[in-house]
Amino acid sequence: MNRVIFLGGAFALLTAAAPIPSSPDLGKAEGQCRPGESGPALLVDLIGLKDRAGKLKLEVYPANDADFLADDNVLVMAGKTFRRVEVAVPSEPTPRLCVRLPGPGTYAVTVLHDRNADRKFSLSHDGFGFSANPKLGWSKPRAASVAVNAGGGLTTLRIVMNYRTGLFSFGPLKRS
Repeated sequence: MNRVIFLGGAFALLTAAAPIPSSPDLGKAEGQCRPGESGPALLVDLIGLKDRAGKLKLEVYPANDADFLADDNVLVMAGKTFRRVEVAVPSEPTPRLCVRLPGPGTYAVTVLHDRNADRKFSLSHDGFGFSANPKLGWSKPRAASVAVNAGGGLTTLRIVMNYRTGLFSFGPLKRS
C-alpha cells in the first residue's frame, strides 16, 4: 500500500513540473558566440539576402525528423539541442552569423529573414534558408537533407536564402 502511495506521489510531482514559458529568448544565451570564439561553433555565411531590412534569426536543431523544427520549448524541456541567434541584418555584402554548439556533431540549421521584424513568418514577404541548401517544395525538408557536421572548432557553412519567386514557388533571387 505504501508503495502505491509513494509511486502516486512521485507521479504527481513529476507531472506538476511547470513547463518553460514560451519566449523568443530561448536558446539565445547558449547560442551566443564569445569574442574570439574557438568553437565548437558554426560560422554561417548568408548568400542572396533580398535587402537589409528587418532581422535575421538563425536556429540550430537536432538533425532528425522528429526534432527538426520542433517547438523550442519542447526541445529545451527534453534537454535536446536548441540554439538561437537573432540580429538586425548587418550591412556587409555577405553577412556572417556565429552560433555556439554544445559539441561536435550533426545538426540542422535554419535562417529566417524577418524583413519587417514582426517575429511572424510571412510566406509572401520573408525569406528563409536551410543548411546544405536543399531544393525546396511546399513542405519542410527532411532533416537528412539539411544535416551538417560540425567539428570541435569553427565550422563554416553557406546558406542560400530563398524567397517567394512565383505563385507556388520559392528559390534564390535572380540577380540581373
